[in-house]
Amino acid sequence: MKVVLDTNVIVAAFAARGLCAAVFQLCLTKYRIVLSEYILSEVAEGLANKIRLPHVTVQEIIQFLREHAQMVKSEAIEESICEDEQDLPIIGTALTGNAHFLITGDKDLPSFHRYKHIQILSPREFWQRVKEGRYGRGGIR
Repeated sequence: MKVVLDTNVIVAAFAARGLCAAVFQLCLTKYRIVLSEYILSEVAEGLANKIRLPHVTVQEIIQFLREHAQMVKSEAIEESICEDEQDLPIIGTALTGNAHFLITGDKDLPSFHRYKHIQILSPREFWQRVKEGRYGRGGIR
């Protein structure tokens, strides 16, 4: 299965050991992560400005993400689907990459729950469903 991790999930995964770090690790080992240059640029900005990592460390993380993700160009999305235009390239990444899930800490996006074939879940919702055995290696049960 393919997943898009929103910027806030990736930054939180590197900021502290917690749920987002566990979700990130799970996705690295069990799923195919799909990212775009848009997401990577937001991640780099968040790592540098929010958690104040050194430039060298930020670049190492970005390189790691490039090597461990399927990189796609974000598909253009109709602006009327959400209020925050910064969410459009994230959803576009999920569409272009044929992702099954978009995992986000953004409070607005989970209110959709689904956009076309993509399930939009918070890290907690995704983690809970995995624990319940709903998402195995081979797909949705």
